[in-house]
Amino acid sequence: MIAGFAKKIPSAHSVGVNAVSWAPADAPNFDKTDGTKQIKRFASGGCDNLVKIWREENDQWVEKLVGHTDWVRDVAWSPGAGLSKRKIASCSQDRKVIIWVNKQGDGMSYTPEPLHVFPDVIWHVSWNFVGDVLAVSGGDNQVSLWKQRGSDEWECISDSSKLPEQRAKTVKP
Repeated sequence: MIAGFAKKIPSAHSVGVNAVSWAPADAPNFDKTDGTKQIKRFASGGCDNLVKIWREENDQWVEKLVGHTDWVRDVAWSPGAGLSKRKIASCSQDRKVIIWVNKQGDGMSYTPEPLHVFPDVIWHVSWNFVGDVLAVSGGDNQVSLWKQRGSDEWECISDSSKLPEQRAKTVKP
């Protein structure tokens, strides 16, 4: 390892870390006089029921805490290509998916927007490459796709539990 390149965040989550997701790079803002330095940010989810948003400032990692009511299993930062709001999805042992939205554009102030409470634990969340559709998978062996309609409402646009029966069966030779 090369000295000076590795950084450790001691006690990032008190019990353990289950997930991390880097924020997409911001487009350089050429109107600023302080240059085009990129801010490094990532989200983490842990066994302490928290989603933490980390930002590098002066070679130190500073955190912002937000949370669930049980272990956070996954976090996914939306790619946000062409979208005006930054978003992070998190899922938890509490059967909830929460979309954390940064409406101020400051990269640190996030408002929780509950997506849905599912019938079983949710294991993973993943955005499509544009950042407008969220895939959710859980302990019930189902995958669902969610898209935001209008300004605040999320709609399930596809659910593997509702596939035609013949598609769900395994083909036997």
